[in-house]
Amino acid sequence: MLKKELMGKVVSNKMSKTVVVETSRQVRHPSFKKYYTKRKKFKAHDEKNECQIGDTVLVRECRPLSREKCWTVTKIVEKAVAV
Repeated sequence: MLKKELMGKVVSNKMSKTVVVETSRQVRHPSFKKYYTKRKKFKAHDEKNECQIGDTVLVRECRPLSREKCWTVTKIVEKAVAV
């Protein structure tokens, strides 16, 4: 069975070896026919603690690593610009 892969933005990296990734998708309202954005946050495993807030990352589904964490960071697609 294929594992799901999602692309999202890192919104928190305050936990050890864990980042919070927010993904968004466009959904069409059934009666108003207008598109709106739905967002969802996932906790993902970051083995080397290399993700920073604002990075765009690719995450892949895996076995449950804790109660809320069942995704791993596959690669960093784009680094955030340091201010």
